[in-house]
Amino acid sequence: MPELSQDAERGRAAQPFGWAEVTGPSMVPTLYHGDLLVVWHRGRIRPGAVVVLRHPFQQDLLVVKRAAERREGGWWVLGDNAYAAGDSTDYGVVPDELILGRVRLRYRPRKPGQRSPFAVARWALSAVRPVFADRSASRRLRAR
Repeated sequence: MPELSQDAERGRAAQPFGWAEVTGPSMVPTLYHGDLLVVWHRGRIRPGAVVVLRHPFQQDLLVVKRAAERREGGWWVLGDNAYAAGDSTDYGVVPDELILGRVRLRYRPRKPGQRSPFAVARWALSAVRPVFADRSASRRLRAR
């Protein structure tokens, strides 16, 4: 269930921003496999924010999830894809010290098959997007 490359950890203490690469389907449709993320290490976490965290049971594994709600002991995190496992429904509340930062931007690389001018223009208009907090995260939590 790897979600991010370890590159998100490089320069964390020295710089307020870092980057990570998404691997896995747990945040579809918000994030897709291969997306590059700009992570703000000093960002304030709010309900609905997309965050990078260490897996509670496998601390060398980094994952990206949505912070659904604040609970005693940390954050309840969920993936946007209800059919992919690996969120707080599996491992419970994530302590604050395991949250590494908040995702601010998403860059979606161009696919090799996108050669037509229309496809390239469509990609160029949507390649870089901010990642906003989804306020409906707590509603999804109650729905599960």
